[in-house]
Amino acid sequence: MQRPGWVRSAWLNLGVAAVMTLSASCDAQPTDPTDSETDARAPFGLELLAGSLGGRGNADGTGGAAAFDLPTSVAVDGAGNVYVADARNDTIRKITPAGVVTTLAGAAGQIGSADGTGAAARLGDPDGVAVDAAGDVYVADTFNSTIRKITPDGAVTTLAGSAGFTGSADGTGAAAQFNLPEGVAVGGDGNVYVADSQNFSIRKITADGVVTTLAGTPGVAGSADGTGAAAQFVNPTSVAVGGDGNVYVADQDNATIRKVTPAGVVTTLAGTAGQIGSADGTGAAASFSNPEGVAVDSAGNVYVADGFNAAIRKITPAGAVTTIAGTAGTGGSRDGTGAAARFSVVSGVAVDGTGTLYVADQFNNTIRKIAPTAAVTTLAGTASQAGATDGRGSAARFFTPTGVAADRDGTVHVTDFGSVRRITPAGVVSTLAGVGGAVGSADGKGNAAQFDAPAGAAVDKAGNLYVADEGNHTIRKITPAGVVTTLAGTAGMRGSADGTGAAARFNTPAGVAVDGAGNVFVADLANFVLRKITPAGLVTTLAGTAGMRGSVDGSGADARFEVLTDLAIDDAGNLYAADFGANVIRKITPAGAVTTLAGTPDVPGSDDGTGAAARFHNPTGVAVDKAGNVYVADTENHTLRKITPAGIVTTVAGTAGVAGIVLGATPQLAFPEYLTIVGDSIVFGDNRTVLLLRHGAP
Repeated sequence: MQRPGWVRSAWLNLGVAAVMTLSASCDAQPTDPTDSETDARAPFGLELLAGSLGGRGNADGTGGAAAFDLPTSVAVDGAGNVYVADARNDTIRKITPAGVVTTLAGAAGQIGSADGTGAAARLGDPDGVAVDAAGDVYVADTFNSTIRKITPDGAVTTLAGSAGFTGSADGTGAAAQFNLPEGVAVGGDGNVYVADSQNFSIRKITADGVVTTLAGTPGVAGSADGTGAAAQFVNPTSVAVGGDGNVYVADQDNATIRKVTPAGVVTTLAGTAGQIGSADGTGAAASFSNPEGVAVDSAGNVYVADGFNAAIRKITPAGAVTTIAGTAGTGGSRDGTGAAARFSVVSGVAVDGTGTLYVADQFNNTIRKIAPTAAVTTLAGTASQAGATDGRGSAARFFTPTGVAADRDGTVHVTDFGSVRRITPAGVVSTLAGVGGAVGSADGKGNAAQFDAPAGAAVDKAGNLYVADEGNHTIRKITPAGVVTTLAGTAGMRGSADGTGAAARFNTPAGVAVDGAGNVFVADLANFVLRKITPAGLVTTLAGTAGMRGSVDGSGADARFEVLTDLAIDDAGNLYAADFGANVIRKITPAGAVTTLAGTPDVPGSDDGTGAAARFHNPTGVAVDKAGNVYVADTENHTLRKITPAGIVTTVAGTAGVAGIVLGATPQLAFPEYLTIVGDSIVFGDNRTVLLLRHGAP
């Protein structure tokens, strides 16, 4: 989305799990950075607060000169050309064996669904890619819920599904419906197979566009083996087809690899449903953590991009699992052989006829190559430096910072992959809780605690930090001393139930806010609702109806949201929400009345203006100052926007359509995703950096 953030690999890690800011109810709220006095001063300038610059972009070129943004899937043809689903650039890229990168279809940052040739075509967060013997490329166009076909000369057509219509209908061409398909593969017989992630099913498309459901039942999640509709999956993200016609599935949220015969008989090849880990072994004795990509070679060996383990695994036809590259739980970006190599969150893998593997190293924004000797090299793209190193300024390292919040002293709290970090006003980074690069759900103090993709964060006036632990589907509380407890929800149990503490259920909570009374508000992303948690842990639904997606103003259960990624709260208790999926900013009163503050639902753009005349493109972060001005991280426009209480939208920093971090008095941004107000500055993040925008910066 993440980009729906419930698809954790590509939308949360989408990156998209954006943040929350300091509660405006805190009685030591920092100074408004853009009141009339401040506006008369020098313009904003951009500084690096902490982390490593570089990595993301959309440049064509050779090797390290090329740039990607969240590559999620790869495929390789008989000539050794690699095709990349460059998700957040909304493009399909092609890499020659010599490492020359070009854009085959789509236009970077121009989301849409139009058929056409090359840059005239439009895609919407393409997450899956496959190629057949004739060189035709098939794309799981996730946000459009369609399957696209691209000829070798770049002509894009829609093979099945209809953009803007989600569902589970079988049928021919546009009469069929999908629900956020993430993976696609093509068999030797020309049939296309689809991992229809949010329908929890595997679909089949014949050459003439007839869609049927091969296995699973739409809307029924589980881990059961069986035939056809009797089988169950939870968020299948990738498929691969063997020479014998068997389909292999990365069943992401079950942490298993499944096998589906041509007759639809489903068995579990490796892993145990619900058992997250990194153990090698045979069958159920092996374990995975967020497996996202699969490929199969001519001998029937299956290769797995084991996402959160940052490793590539191999499964023999007998189910024996070994780790061939990377070291589980140890992320980074390093070429080397076998366990000496380092990856970030790997999401896609492909294999050619020689046994060479190609890997979408998602958060490094690179494409890696693994020789049969297990020697890992970087084929294209340049990674920024990842890690969990504490230190000052550019000496510090982050994996994937996905949330920020500031306390009354100006200390910034950052949710990172596996941990929660602190940055002092002087730029000194330390780890408050968790272990960078590790995944789990344990409560405890400091590094005894564990998180699974922590996203949004908010600080109350006592200095307690609240975190949307997205992968665990829980809300966590961290004291100033680093003691972590679970406020609401149960780790690993997704759902939409109201209730107290562990009895409540969330589905990919992304953003949080806290008011002066200690009530915590949650952007419950995949439930499409806004939740409220009292200090005693009682969870209720303030606005929206679980499972009912849309962009409708109204009160309470009558309102509808698309993809809520972040929240902010003002002194009066009004909430402001970044509705990423609808390209608008919403306002919610304490009584649950929802209105659209700025933007027009489902109409992306970059226009400044008032109310519905303004345009946003996948806004992910919001913050609000004492004067009631709302600041927006307008991610796909590469800008920061300001909305006055009257709904007047202006651009504070960055240039729409221009991606790239430029420090100094004429700042340029690249996919800003979260923000908070600190003093007279705005702190926000991009990729592996935390940036500071303030008046008069050099």
